[in-house]
Amino acid sequence: MMLPRPEYRLTWILDTLCRTDFTRLKSTGETYVDYMGGAIYPESLIRIHTDFLVSRRQTDDTRLWREGVTAVLGNTHSVSNSSKLSLNCADEARAAVLSFFRAPSEYTVVFTMNATGALKLVGESFPFSGGSTYVLSADSHNSVHGIREFATARGSRICYIPCLPHGGIDPALTKNILLRNRPRYKDLSPSLFALTGQSNITNSKSSLSLIEYASSLGYNTILDAAALAPTSVVSLEDTPVDAMAVSFYKMFGFPTGVGALVVKKLFLARLKCPWFAGGTVDVVQVPGTVVTRSPSPHEQFEDGTINYLTLPAVTDGLQFLSAYLPFLPLRLTTLLHHVISSLTRLRHDTTGTPVVSILSRIPSKRLRSVGEQADTGSIISLIFLSPSGDVIPNTFVEHAASQHKISLRTGCMCNPGGVAAILNIQDDMKQLYAGVTRQDFEKFVGRELGVVRISFGLASNFYDAWQVIRFATLMYLGYYAVLREPWEKFYSRYQLIAGLAELAT
Repeated sequence: MMLPRPEYRLTWILDTLCRTDFTRLKSTGETYVDYMGGAIYPESLIRIHTDFLVSRRQTDDTRLWREGVTAVLGNTHSVSNSSKLSLNCADEARAAVLSFFRAPSEYTVVFTMNATGALKLVGESFPFSGGSTYVLSADSHNSVHGIREFATARGSRICYIPCLPHGGIDPALTKNILLRNRPRYKDLSPSLFALTGQSNITNSKSSLSLIEYASSLGYNTILDAAALAPTSVVSLEDTPVDAMAVSFYKMFGFPTGVGALVVKKLFLARLKCPWFAGGTVDVVQVPGTVVTRSPSPHEQFEDGTINYLTLPAVTDGLQFLSAYLPFLPLRLTTLLHHVISSLTRLRHDTTGTPVVSILSRIPSKRLRSVGEQADTGSIISLIFLSPSGDVIPNTFVEHAASQHKISLRTGCMCNPGGVAAILNIQDDMKQLYAGVTRQDFEKFVGRELGVVRISFGLASNFYDAWQVIRFATLMYLGYYAVLREPWEKFYSRYQLIAGLAELAT
């Protein structure tokens, strides 16, 4: 099999990482290509965090550890020693997040459950009004679309930027839409522009310069960086967005249940949390209506007790990722080009039709050195086709992949606008009605909705790429070894494909 481009060798340090920090992949034989769903945690991060929680440590200026003293962490809403240690770890994690994203002093960090929680925080707290407009891309995650519920409830307009056939948005059209819908009285009717940094299904990246343009027109801005941050450098010095949402499990696998809103303090002051809870307030009149919010801006939006036991792992995880992040764009685009070129060469013998159809955006920029940034993500969204050109059900592909220990994902990936664009069913989407179910929609379009998504990440290597290509070849060989008959019979007799692995070796 043809090896990837020579530039791949420049990323050898990631192969060393795979041998030391992701040994369980080899021991289980699992090929993990669902990094957009969640990164795999490095084993050293777990050891470091566990050691911090239970072991004795030497004095370290960056921690409150003392020689011979085990870390005891307590609820942050106290003044005890354990509480002070938890607060110190939380402050250290905030500082690490700000440093990682090169955020100036005007930013702070609000810890949330995930990127969705960060986006919801902005949506429910933003001062939408009857004169406001919420502008967003059709190629966005449902968490971004969901903000429209808060906007419409307050009488605001929703304005969508259409998705291009292979995903993403056209910068010139986007600027035109922003200009035509710009806020006339930004203080009386504040408007919000939400930009998806990278699509989780179409593999498209958005030009972050659109944020500066929208700001110049008077919009408040928010960046969904959940898919962008794991493999791309994001600098808030260069991209001064009002707020940015991230999930740490997507970046380095652990901890889950912790995300962040990295936000300008002035923008945070404009938000109004629609309720209060423990930790968000200083004084509450009961019975009565008087509420005095916490004097700390980020605490006003951190509902209840933050996940203080896992915040030290955020600090360690960011330090870990920063060491390898410069190598990822080169490695992943090289793997992406290799897999795409191999898959597109697969043809059915009888008809000459493709075995797969790649629908997501393909990188146009060839990276040649460590540190360069890619013009797309590291995703391949595709569908498998029979010799007659019919789409092989994605649920079958996912089941077949699991039998061969390949972790991938199928479906619409919570991005209905992106999947509608690459499947060319935007007109069908317009026919939806209140109460429609997915089953209704699939019956209407006449096939199963969604795509097969392969996504590479921190621990991906050539062997993973080879396994994906081998699996696609196996699907092709399986069709001819088992089939020569209607697809439905093959679909109902899947167990026969389990013995076809020898045909691909």
